[in-house]
Amino acid sequence: MISTFVDREKEIGELEKAWKKGGEFIVIWGRRRIGKTTIMLEFMKGKKGFYHLASNSSKNMQINELKKDIANFYGDELLSKLNISSWTELFTYIGKHLIQKDKVIIAIDEFSYMIKSDKSILSALQIFIDRYLRKSKSLLIIAGSLFGLMSEKVLSYTSPLYGRRDRDILVKQLDFYNSAKLLNMSFEESLKTYLLIGGIPEYLRIANKYKNANEFIQNEFTNKIGYFYREPYFILSEEFKEIKTYFSILEAIAYGNNKPTEIANYVGIKSREIYPYLELMISHGFISRVSSAFSKGKRGIYIIQDPMLDTWFNIVHKNREEIEFGNFVISKNILNKYLGKRFEMFCRDLLSLNNYSTKPWWHKDKEIDIVGIPENGPAVFGEAKWKENLDARIMAESLYERIEYVPYDGEYEIWLFGKSFKKKVRRFKGVKVRCVDLKGIERMVRKRKKK
Repeated sequence: MISTFVDREKEIGELEKAWKKGGEFIVIWGRRRIGKTTIMLEFMKGKKGFYHLASNSSKNMQINELKKDIANFYGDELLSKLNISSWTELFTYIGKHLIQKDKVIIAIDEFSYMIKSDKSILSALQIFIDRYLRKSKSLLIIAGSLFGLMSEKVLSYTSPLYGRRDRDILVKQLDFYNSAKLLNMSFEESLKTYLLIGGIPEYLRIANKYKNANEFIQNEFTNKIGYFYREPYFILSEEFKEIKTYFSILEAIAYGNNKPTEIANYVGIKSREIYPYLELMISHGFISRVSSAFSKGKRGIYIIQDPMLDTWFNIVHKNREEIEFGNFVISKNILNKYLGKRFEMFCRDLLSLNNYSTKPWWHKDKEIDIVGIPENGPAVFGEAKWKENLDARIMAESLYERIEYVPYDGEYEIWLFGKSFKKKVRRFKGVKVRCVDLKGIERMVRKRKKK
């Protein structure tokens, strides 16, 4: 039996603290399908309260929908028949019940849709918190997916709600260890799937229908009726008004245009105008800026950070025409080449979880996948290849030659990551070498989780 709820102990713990104290206002936010709803519903089990899911509709419809849920919860037929046209009236009704009745949880999901239709709800909620919630033992939770609206209208200092929230919980993706719990696959296939879509619980639920990553990507990505075939359009259209510009930025990066000037030229705007777009996409977790290890300047390159978006632009978008005509079958070479890139990123992240500060390194035509600097001890220079039967001596020799160009003169080790090795080495020219195959990666993942 595959678990449906994993690794949200910290978030549940924060909610339990707030529930115990009472009279608190909690904000839960994060990208679509990250698991905010599941966290709220799991927390509410066995507790008195009501959950309301806001719709992307008009103000009047939203007021009526919330009014209906409140009336059902309190068993108030009169309320269900009343004509309420303002948020202040509705929250005043709730507030009077909070003071007079038992301790309850009020959970409003997709609150960003309410802001989108009528910003006056923010002031109404401010009054509700100050006049009623603080005098009660109840708990108010709002959750939203739209980063722009939640950060600007709820969390920023310009918001009427600024200073009222007791906690804000940013829900992040699951790590690989916990993502694998949601998959009915072998370790290797689970890792491949994680490299393709990351740790979004809803995405993992879709992947759990399959026994291997190849079958999953063929049916859900490179299929006109697949779950992910249009997913990027849904995500970008909800978050951004200028969807074409943001779409073009991701396309540019996927096609190898990693520097700001290159991205701007590809998109067709001036170089100085590209930075606000890039910064906004970074804040959403869609892209990230990566600088070279030991680099003192601010220069860097941009990569697609979100695994699902990266997979879509590199595999689906690049082969859209063939997919539309039903002629595309992803080859092993195409998939492995792409997985190799994501595997490098995964190995850097894995090393960082083991108390290393990690970056890639490059200078002119020389590149090193992984540079790890620990708080104490020798540095790590690493190579990651998504291949089997690797010759560690050849890999170590190639890496050793490139290390000579790195501006670092301290002690170091060589770490080689791969699916499997036909020949391992422990030292090369006096330098300690560690060969980490899939079994070794599995041990590292489990060891890290036990800490």
